[in-house]
Amino acid sequence: MANLDYTQTLETPLWRDYLEMCKPRVVLLMLLCATVGMFLATPGMVPIDVLVIGNIGIALVAGSAAALNHLVDSKIDADMARTKARPMAQGRVSNRQGAMFVAITGLVGFGLLMVFINPLTAWLNFASWVGYGIIYTMYLKRATPQNIVIGGLFGAAPPLFGWTAVTNSLDGGGLLLVLIIFAWTPPHFWALAIERKEEYKKVDVPMLPVTHGVQYTKLHIVLYTIIMILVTVLPFLIGMSNVLYLVSALVLGGIFLYWSLVLLKGDNRQAPMKTFHYSIVYLGLLFLALLVDHYVMPVGSFVFI
Repeated sequence: MANLDYTQTLETPLWRDYLEMCKPRVVLLMLLCATVGMFLATPGMVPIDVLVIGNIGIALVAGSAAALNHLVDSKIDADMARTKARPMAQGRVSNRQGAMFVAITGLVGFGLLMVFINPLTAWLNFASWVGYGIIYTMYLKRATPQNIVIGGLFGAAPPLFGWTAVTNSLDGGGLLLVLIIFAWTPPHFWALAIERKEEYKKVDVPMLPVTHGVQYTKLHIVLYTIIMILVTVLPFLIGMSNVLYLVSALVLGGIFLYWSLVLLKGDNRQAPMKTFHYSIVYLGLLFLALLVDHYVMPVGSFVFI
């Protein structure tokens, strides 16, 4: 009887398999950025319905795109140590079940945003879904070593989703938040790509360390980190944030630059993953600094581009 129950468990995907397909840790970071975008878009409080329904809709569409990534990449995931335990790579979720899950979560999320938030936010989420789930996953990822740079635009949009959920408009402040994540993405992901170089090479995915070498990639991590730090200063320069944010951005960026230089030097074998893990902490703290700064700034100091 115990063996029968175990077999049935394997044949019936558990809720945690579907949750894993949504890449919940990535989505949580996206929701943090989207929430900060909501609060930065208004001098007061975000309406509770926008805050709750908006984030649920954004999470569902993002989870759908992540699940589509699992579906499309299930074969190469099975050949990579980092991803071989994923539900679809292991066969715990079938292609048909995966496709249905992608469709249901995506449509429900899009519908919530369209009906309860606004069409602009819904269509921006759809565009991001197409960009990440189809353009990046099905084409860019396998076509060019600049896949992360180009495809990073699709993953950089969550704070803009939050902004438009409140304002129903495309404004300079929201677009600047996108630019910050866009500049952050290459040094964030290339650090991981260095650690997983042989795995990407095995499945013929042309990540930068595979096509141009590790040292070349390390140098570009340093260069993009510098660009990222310069971009993160812009909210202060345009009057969108105050000194609290500026100091936070410079300190956090300085630590990021330190790890990128340690990585470039090459003496620390743990540097790639330490840089990667810090980059996640960095983005979360940077956006929290934006949020805190927003509510301690003098009223009326906003000057948007």
